[in-house]
Amino acid sequence: MPGTPNGLGSVVEQSENPQIGGSRAWFIWLLAAMSFGYAFFHRVAPSVMVSDLMAEFAISGAVLGTLSALYFYPYVLMQVPLGALIDRLGARTLLTTALLIGGVGSALFALAQSIEIAYLGRTLIGIGSAVGFLSSLALAGKWFAPHRFAFMAGLVMFFGMVSGIVASGPLAIFVESYGWRAAMWSLGGFSVLLALLVFMFVRNAPEQTRKQDKINPPKETWKAMWQGLGRATKNIEVWKVAIVASTMSGPMLTLGGLWGTPYLISAYGLEKTHAAFLVSLLLLGWAIGAPFAGWLSDRIRQRKKIILAGSILVTCSVGAIAFFPLPPLWITVGLMILVGMCGAAMTVTFALVREVTPSDISSSVTGIVNSMTVASGAILQPAVGYILDQLWDGTTLEGARLYSIDNYQTGFILIFTTCLFGLVICMTLKDSPFTKTA
Repeated sequence: MPGTPNGLGSVVEQSENPQIGGSRAWFIWLLAAMSFGYAFFHRVAPSVMVSDLMAEFAISGAVLGTLSALYFYPYVLMQVPLGALIDRLGARTLLTTALLIGGVGSALFALAQSIEIAYLGRTLIGIGSAVGFLSSLALAGKWFAPHRFAFMAGLVMFFGMVSGIVASGPLAIFVESYGWRAAMWSLGGFSVLLALLVFMFVRNAPEQTRKQDKINPPKETWKAMWQGLGRATKNIEVWKVAIVASTMSGPMLTLGGLWGTPYLISAYGLEKTHAAFLVSLLLLGWAIGAPFAGWLSDRIRQRKKIILAGSILVTCSVGAIAFFPLPPLWITVGLMILVGMCGAAMTVTFALVREVTPSDISSSVTGIVNSMTVASGAILQPAVGYILDQLWDGTTLEGARLYSIDNYQTGFILIFTTCLFGLVICMTLKDSPFTKTA
């Protein structure tokens, strides 16, 4: 169990239930992880459609930021109750339903002839994407030994980032060749196919665990579930961890998810596909950093120190992008990679928050942390867009607004400020009992 120094809890659990960690466990978890990958693909996809969408719907940067962020609003609102509902209804049912909703949203977005229909499609995509990450963690908790949780959380993030990389350069090439509407139709079809696979193969827990639940059914009622959720929302430590997680993920969601690609185009005169490939290196940094941070945290039995180191480094990296005069391209790209690698240490917060709170509200507290993590993108993407609009000098190209380097750097100061705030909060976090004492 988490916090058991010698790992005996997990060893005993594995010996009693040989299905834990087996090939079937990996396949079930893989389908859930692919669902999160699909969700993250949608999260990043607008970054290579900026000029296309602005020209198609004749919208400003702030409106584009809102369109992109409409993915996040339902996603964020659903995370807290979803954490409790997954425990109650199971990941299989919720994940299947969500993927079907996401497929409908993708089709609506592809068909949209007005910004209002695009808003609706993007909102449904956000609803359909909301279940993937929490389901992956819930299934990891059921099908794998507890001492591997931080590593599994990092692997889930790895899937998300690989999908984000595909949603950068490769998607930019696809959009240039076939158009953004064809891309959305393809995503809709993939979502429906994945929903069918989840329904056919995913099971909420190993058979032995399900048999034990039938013999000794959980006594939890709907009332008890909501009471547990209430206890989670009143726990100050949960919100502190959530703030830190959100300020570490915000730079990745804002730069990698929307504004990084047009920034490189404006600052260095790059082609869109070239800029998108370079920004995808930020996501590659996260893809490498997330499982490594989880593995290292489990290996050296440290939580807070890993998170604090990541918070310090991501704050410094964003500060350098926001404040330094325009450096050579390779330095800017290097800083973006550091933003990804260091920010990825936030994955350890999911292990930390489970270990500093009662075990009966673990899914609820995970939902709260994840909701704040995604909320950072919902807030920062349109906020940066608003700043860009206020500083815009009226220049356009093929119907899309062009912003200067100074405009972007001023907008990025907002991201730096949130990182600095998160760093201060990080220093006050309660450490996990899992942490090895000297």
